[in-house]
Amino acid sequence: MCEELEHCELGTQEYWNNRYQEEVKNYQSHGDVGEIWFGEDIVDRIIKWMKTAHSEKSCRVLDIGCGNGMLLIELYNEGFKNVVGVDYSENAITLAKSIATKLQCNIEFSVCDIIDENIKLSDFDVILDKGSYDAISLSFNAKENRNKYIENVHKILKATGILIITSCNWTQEELIEQFKTHFDLKECIPTPEYKFGGKVGNIVTSIVFKQKINIENYLFYFILNTIHY
Repeated sequence: MCEELEHCELGTQEYWNNRYQEEVKNYQSHGDVGEIWFGEDIVDRIIKWMKTAHSEKSCRVLDIGCGNGMLLIELYNEGFKNVVGVDYSENAITLAKSIATKLQCNIEFSVCDIIDENIKLSDFDVILDKGSYDAISLSFNAKENRNKYIENVHKILKATGILIITSCNWTQEELIEQFKTHFDLKECIPTPEYKFGGKVGNIVTSIVFKQKINIENYLFYFILNTIHY
């Protein structure tokens, strides 16, 4: 069983609203897009995986907790045009829209909380998360919120879809344990390693999950696509 993390301000919507309010001001004043969460190296690794292992550039992609939107902008420039970004911070969405407009990227951004009971999103081929699950894990009622996150991601992802989640708070083994009710491990994206005391570890974990095989899900997906055809 995974031990819960201690809650802190990084798990609050107020913190991220205030942070992105400052980043909006910085962008308007200096053209600074703000922090690339986990760094450009991790973004490059995710995009490289997408290009080589999930080559259908027409796939529908959702970035949860998109922040300044730079991950989707990079994907858009690589030919993935059917991309959507959501964040529960209105200021983050304001920033992402401003940057995308300036860079002439036609990306849909909207305010949405992934743990909302009445979430309206659906039918995505790929869901990306670079730090949002971490923030949820630092919130009050973290376990309940994490479970709702997993349920909602499962619900809005196609039966054949994948979730690419990047975390600095949870190890590969912990993520596999937490997501096992709805997801199976598909692949691990290599991330930078460190060595300490003769042991090798990773500062960041990046995992590709696939929906757990469920006959009802696949029958529904097959029938739906047959009707559309």
